Amino acid sequence: MSDDAFNDVTSLQSRLDELRVEHRDLDEAIARLALTQPDDELLLRRLKKRKLLLKDRMSVIERMLEPDELA
Repeated sequence: MSDDAFNDVTSLQSRLDELRVEHRDLDEAIARLALTQPDDELLLRRLKKRKLLLKDRMSVIERMLEPDELA
């Protein structure tokens, strides 16, 4: 593996780790908000939408990191 390819994989893995942390933090924030302020539906929707966006980005990066399987 060349240095550039290694750096790309390392960079993608780091970004994936960051997204996972943010996704987990959002999950915790959504749970707390649902318990403490059930009237703030707009904020809950925004947080859930952000969480879905992060999940989509994580899926894209995971597909980039996984080698293609031979048929």
